[in-house]
Amino acid sequence: MRLHRETKGRGGKAVTLIKGLPLAGEELKSLAGQLKRKCGVGGAMKDNIIEIQGDQREFLKGELEKLGYTVKIAGG
Repeated sequence: MRLHRETKGRGGKAVTLIKGLPLAGEELKSLAGQLKRKCGVGGAMKDNIIEIQGDQREFLKGELEKLGYTVKIAGG
């Protein structure tokens, strides 16, 4: 699983993308909601990719590792 930061097409605002999660459907939706609440920000789900507003990569890495996932931070 990888955490990406993206600003393209978002008016200069950063979002953190979580790609490669081994979940689908309701499990993925539930995890997205849980992570958004922990960060205290909004977000979305598109094509099995979770988007969290802001550059939350370090925080999300810690949270996902607590849940037992192996996480890499990708991109700049």
